[in-house]
Amino acid sequence: MLVHPQFDPIALSLGPLQVHWYGLTYMAAFGLFLLLAMRRVRQPWFTQAGWTRRDVEDLLFFGVLGVVVGGRLGYALFYKPGYYASHPLEVFMVWRGGMSFHGGLLGVLAAMALYAHRRRRHFLEVTDLIAPCIPIGLACGRIGNFINGELWGRAADPSLPWAMVFPQSGSALPRHPSQLYQFALEGVLLFVLLWLYARKPHPLGRVSGAFLVGYGVLRFVAEYFREPDSFLGLLALNMSMGQWLCLPMIGAGVLLWTTASRRAG
Repeated sequence: MLVHPQFDPIALSLGPLQVHWYGLTYMAAFGLFLLLAMRRVRQPWFTQAGWTRRDVEDLLFFGVLGVVVGGRLGYALFYKPGYYASHPLEVFMVWRGGMSFHGGLLGVLAAMALYAHRRRRHFLEVTDLIAPCIPIGLACGRIGNFINGELWGRAADPSLPWAMVFPQSGSALPRHPSQLYQFALEGVLLFVLLWLYARKPHPLGRVSGAFLVGYGVLRFVAEYFREPDSFLGLLALNMSMGQWLCLPMIGAGVLLWTTASRRAG
């Protein structure tokens, strides 16, 4: 049975300045997005539409704002609405932790809508461009979760070769290293599938729909191995908050896909 290595969350200390591994994974995510999006705009159908390197840099700026603001507000609204209603100023204390992927997604969508409006581009053209570039950034974030020993998995059979004890959980129970499952599923696997799929032109909105369905399904599956938040537990139908939030995401993806198919027909 494995034990979490208990990494030092601080990667580097320079006097009073401390650089955390989690921050470095965010930087890696944004850097990889920039690299991949640069490759995307070199595809003929984006080049013909006038996309440039400067557009990608601006997209990254809008996206970072959307991730941080949306992720934090989403965590407050989806997971601890009562607490933050009583402590509203703590919503801005991002250094205390607490980010929601689904909130971050909504924040990014809002930021992309603003970008599309300002640049007079179709919203789905923007989301189709960025969708295949997102999963590898999510993979970086899950590595950060694993380094921090947070968001551990549910109890696992001790005979499972990779079952792991997370001392941060307050127990010696062997658990699924669910952060690594999510790294592999909604990070690496989804990236490979979307990147290969998006190598050819598709009707407007279809790549975005594929991302929503793909992430929603893979995250839904991964949630069966992830320990639910202690302050929420399992909700109706024995599903976690993460699973419930995935359902409208999958529905929106199916709607986008079918609508794109009708337009193509």
